[in-house]
Amino acid sequence: MHRDIPKQHRRFARAMRIDATPAEGRLWQVLRSRQLEGHKFKRQVPLDGYILDFVCFEARLIIEVDGHQHAMSERDEKRDAWFRSQDFRILRFWNGDIDKNLDGICLTILSELRNGGA
Repeated sequence: MHRDIPKQHRRFARAMRIDATPAEGRLWQVLRSRQLEGHKFKRQVPLDGYILDFVCFEARLIIEVDGHQHAMSERDEKRDAWFRSQDFRILRFWNGDIDKNLDGICLTILSELRNGGA
């Protein structure tokens, strides 16, 4: 899936990879290098004017790791609706949930991959 991405979006995504939150870093350690049943995830991917925290294109699954600033976010609702209209599924997790229950988060992701993925 190749699309023309504006240079500023690429630069911003690169900066976000370098400055990941601790929760994003912990989840990335589990998702990277096809460690989760062979599914390939990418992180901080610019797509359609948004930056996706994690995405598995093969399974059309987006994973977002959110802090308190995302609570009740209309922008996030609009973004999620857009990606759903493009046949993506979205999972959102709070930073604190990743810190407290990474194993449970991974089981949820695996379940989603198994039940609707590639």
